[in-house]
Amino acid sequence: MANQAKLKSFRHSPICKFGVQVPRNHAEAMELDKQDGGSLWAEAESRELNQIDEYNTCTDLGKGACPNNHRKIKVHMVYDVKPDFRRKARLVAGGHLTPTPIHSVYSSVVSLQGLKISLFLAELNELEAWENDVGNAYLEAYTEEKLYIVAGPEFREREVHTLVITKALYGLKSSGLRWWEKLSEILNDLGFTASKAEDNIWMRDKHSHYEYIVRYVDDLLFISSNPKGITDTLESKFKLKLKNTGPIKYLLGSNFDRDSDDHALLMSPTKYITRMLDNYTRMFRTLPKEVITPLVKGDHPELDATSELDVDGIKKYQSLIGALQWVITLGRLDIAVAVMTLSTFRAASCEGHLERANRIYGYLRKMKHAAIRFRTGLPDYSSIPNEEYDWEKSIYGNMEESLPHDAPKTYGPPVIMTTCVNANLCHDFVTGRSGTGIIHLLNQTIVHYLCKKQPLVETATYGS
Repeated sequence: MANQAKLKSFRHSPICKFGVQVPRNHAEAMELDKQDGGSLWAEAESRELNQIDEYNTCTDLGKGACPNNHRKIKVHMVYDVKPDFRRKARLVAGGHLTPTPIHSVYSSVVSLQGLKISLFLAELNELEAWENDVGNAYLEAYTEEKLYIVAGPEFREREVHTLVITKALYGLKSSGLRWWEKLSEILNDLGFTASKAEDNIWMRDKHSHYEYIVRYVDDLLFISSNPKGITDTLESKFKLKLKNTGPIKYLLGSNFDRDSDDHALLMSPTKYITRMLDNYTRMFRTLPKEVITPLVKGDHPELDATSELDVDGIKKYQSLIGALQWVITLGRLDIAVAVMTLSTFRAASCEGHLERANRIYGYLRKMKHAAIRFRTGLPDYSSIPNEEYDWEKSIYGNMEESLPHDAPKTYGPPVIMTTCVNANLCHDFVTGRSGTGIIHLLNQTIVHYLCKKQPLVETATYGS
């Protein structure tokens, strides 16, 4: 009963964003408008319903209709406040009320490694990289689910009307896949084909280079000598509503900028780190102390003998580690070893572990603007001897690598792929497990990295 009381309090406690209370439902939105003496939330709802009507998302059957072979579901408004204090409302379907589709509804997105490789190719071939996102992307596609709703008071004069859902409304289980298929058809029509390595990187042969379109749901990255030509075609021919179109500045949690000296492209999760520090300040009522290393030299958190944290402390620790793991994914590989070491103690954390996590936050505060630099020059390996080893020889003779017969033609300057591997013997003094570090580079650009504790106690170099 106590837990239920806490949960009820959480569900009904006010939610604020940028100092503005965010409503939970239509009734609360209208009440907030009444208290403020304005109509900002009502206008946000009207804008959203106008978009719904513009895309012919629903078919109005009038009052009392009950379409055959259709399942009745509910919809609701989700509210938000933008940084410029604009009110935002989004109509979302109750997808949990729909039956589970027989076929898979999974829709993939580009990996961050694929994004980095695409940007490397843009720099290598001196192409432009433009970003944008598609407005109301899901509503561009038709749904195959047979569903209808009875309109609520947010629909104004259409209240209690029966509306059959015809478009891939946000919240439906299959909407992501329907938009994925719709965009794939559009890209095929433009002459693009999916990469054999990643089906969310599309390429088009220009006979001297390739153009690329990288997609992450409704966020698109265009790499071309004339990206404006592609965006104009998408808007004029296919009537897509593209927003925030222009040279890449912020995409998938990372900021992009140019070095003032050599104009090299820089990738850094600066904005995300700022958000992390804001959350840290709300959690501890102060900013972390700035330091110049993630952990103290020679430190071994597994030997920590301080007191165990209480439940609240463990939750804070888990929150800190989760954010740190994501910032590593976004490009901050300099803290990978420290976070990998501390991640072991998420279930049973001590005060010393929390202090070490605080130190990593202090390091990020000090080194907030560290970035991955996209350098396309070939690395110089002339000083490294090209030695032959016994294990390179095969009893099958001089075999050649089997290559795909339909591989794309090769264009542009040469690329050397480098892999750096290292292993730290007995990284964990308690379990005896070693640590593995891997970095993959294209020319002089880091495109992928990995840092993990080995699952078994074994020879460190073999396990790596």
